[in-house]
Amino acid sequence: MDYIILLHSLFFTLAFADKESLKKTQTLSSNKASHKRLKRDWIWNQMHIKEEIDAPLPHHVGKITSSVRNSNAKYIIEGEYANTIFKVEETSGDVYAFERLDREKKAEYELTALIIDRRNNQSLEPPSKFIIKVYDINDNVPVFVQKVFNGSVPEMSPVGTSVTKVTAVDADDPTVSGHATVSYQVIKGDEYFTIDDSGVIFTTRPDLDRETQSTYEIIVKAKDAPGTSGDSSTATVVITLSDINDNFPVFKHSSFHFKVPENISVGGEVGRVKVEDVDEPQHRNTKYSFVRGDYRDTFEIVANPYTNEGIIRPKKPLDFEKVSEYRFDIEATDPTVDLRYFKSGGSRSISTVTIEVTDVDEPPVFTKLPYEFKVMENDPEVRTLGSVWAHDPDAAKRKIRFIRRRASPNGDYIRVSDTGIIQLPKPLDREFSSSYNITVAAQEILEDGRLSDRESHAQVHVIVGDENDNAPELVYPEEPRVCENAAPGKVIVRISATDKDELSPRGFFKFSLATEDSNFSLIENYDNTANITVKYGQFNRELAKIHYLPVIISDNGVPELSSTNTLVIGVCKCNEKGNFTFCEERAKQVGVSIQALVAIFICIFTIIVLFAVLAMLLLLRKRHKKDLSGLGRNVAEIHEQLVRYDEEGGGEMDTTSYDVSVLNSVRKNGMKAEAAPSPYAQVQKPPGNITSGAGEMETMIEEKKSEADNDRDLLPYDTLHIYGYEGAESIAESLSSLQSGSSDSDIDYDFLNDWGPRFKMLAELYGSEPTEDFVY
Repeated sequence: MDYIILLHSLFFTLAFADKESLKKTQTLSSNKASHKRLKRDWIWNQMHIKEEIDAPLPHHVGKITSSVRNSNAKYIIEGEYANTIFKVEETSGDVYAFERLDREKKAEYELTALIIDRRNNQSLEPPSKFIIKVYDINDNVPVFVQKVFNGSVPEMSPVGTSVTKVTAVDADDPTVSGHATVSYQVIKGDEYFTIDDSGVIFTTRPDLDRETQSTYEIIVKAKDAPGTSGDSSTATVVITLSDINDNFPVFKHSSFHFKVPENISVGGEVGRVKVEDVDEPQHRNTKYSFVRGDYRDTFEIVANPYTNEGIIRPKKPLDFEKVSEYRFDIEATDPTVDLRYFKSGGSRSISTVTIEVTDVDEPPVFTKLPYEFKVMENDPEVRTLGSVWAHDPDAAKRKIRFIRRRASPNGDYIRVSDTGIIQLPKPLDREFSSSYNITVAAQEILEDGRLSDRESHAQVHVIVGDENDNAPELVYPEEPRVCENAAPGKVIVRISATDKDELSPRGFFKFSLATEDSNFSLIENYDNTANITVKYGQFNRELAKIHYLPVIISDNGVPELSSTNTLVIGVCKCNEKGNFTFCEERAKQVGVSIQALVAIFICIFTIIVLFAVLAMLLLLRKRHKKDLSGLGRNVAEIHEQLVRYDEEGGGEMDTTSYDVSVLNSVRKNGMKAEAAPSPYAQVQKPPGNITSGAGEMETMIEEKKSEADNDRDLLPYDTLHIYGYEGAESIAESLSSLQSGSSDSDIDYDFLNDWGPRFKMLAELYGSEPTEDFVY
């Protein structure tokens, strides 16, 4: 019927168009003189055709026509499907389809209509586009967009909870009522789930438990609107129940037993208690607590977030000697369980824990950690800072020996005695290090005297207080220079100072010039700096191109220390703008403090004195050789008899065993003492009768002694120094020290002190008992 109506409409339209065309032709004929061409129009209705027409081909689609009236006019169509699927009758303009059309493949076609003169193929009208639409006939079954759908819903969800949505697509035209309408139905698993017309799946039961069944597989059917053939398609939906925390943890054992040594470190692992929680790991939040037992302050139980185990750790050191066994009850629970879905069976799980402490040989325990001592630097009187102390925690209560292990800075600055006394072998220097750290080890002394291989350590920290023992020093600027025509008050350079000691709380450094007789002045800035300025101006480069300015810097410390530093200032030529144009090159100067200068002068003086002493000794040696050459006998012979004489003989009356002529020969050859007075007192002889032999020997010895005392140029070559024994009749008896220690003689040897410094050692040996040690 629709097709017939379209044909009638097309016929009336063409007829009306012919009348209008005839009128226009008549008007044109009557106005030939105007020679004006009028616009012509294409005339046709929009074309439609149903899909899948069950009739012989070709199928008439419609008719195209133009207002042109020309017997040679010819219709043609162009486009993608022109002259293949669609063709036009060239004289009438009827359009036919030569294939059955499927709207689901293509719903409309766009073509171009042309009218040309068949004689010369010239266009009689401009081309015009037209569209052929294909009508739907509802010939497709709904099809799911995928064969398998996945959905998820929390377990124990209430009825009507949305799970997921499925979608089926009908290729028919959705604008035609009923052609693309899809309805859904659950054909497997409908006792747990249902589906609405939009494809949303819902739960139908509130007791879906993941721990009972975690996944469900249902089948959903999609069919066309009522009144059709009823063909349909199906899809599978896999629904997974997601976990919620609805189960409490339960201990795997009713009791746990652990053994642990008493020296376990605080926070170390004693053991693990295990529970079972059927929920998924993300919902296992087990908390452990003590139920019975007074050991909450000794142990703690921490849940492992990965294994859900309870790790037992000590909170303080264990002592076998005090407590050898611990027993307590613990509880496992989960505070995050959703009680709305809690299953009956109890929320508490309790287990008994027994911890057995085993005895070990523990190292010593220090009574105080760490140790800190304070001492002032350069304090010579402080030798002991304090002590460290440790004890044996075991029942044996062994003695402790202390040993220094490490030191920072490294060196023998701090010592530790075996008993733990902290000692200083020498005063400390804060400028070398402001603090000293040592590690002291304590070891037990075993019964056999050996040291135990177990030891404990303590840190000893020594803080060194500062003493003002370093003078401030000048921080030398980089080559200070001044223009020779500089004006008074011109700032030449800003100087600063540094001090190895701590900054004095009394204030800043003080700067001053060692002399005011210069063309420079110093102005304090009171911030540990000072400005060197021009005092009078106008330097004379002919007189001096470089000035050495001594600057005194003091530190305001207690005691106040100062140093003199030399600042080297160059005088340069400058242009009118004050820029340096020429300066002499000079070596960098280094300041020297007064203490350093004194030390240098002392070293130089010491070297000069040493050279003078050496020269004098060489001169005396030459003169001594010259004097010996005047003796009548061979020098070696005299030396043999005087120096190497070792017979005691018969005393002064014995003249046969000792050749006295050797001594007399010296006197006869003119080797007498000079007339100069002796600076030493003469020997005071004890009273008594002296025989003639003794008098002769006494006179000879007095002469030799006088010569030795008065001759300052002669080396102390004296026979008295090495004489062994004078004989039984000598009043001084033996001068040898071989028997002096055992001699019980009551002779007073104080007269030896009157013999001068050459006999000082002898006087001390035979004089009164010394009151203190000898110092050499």
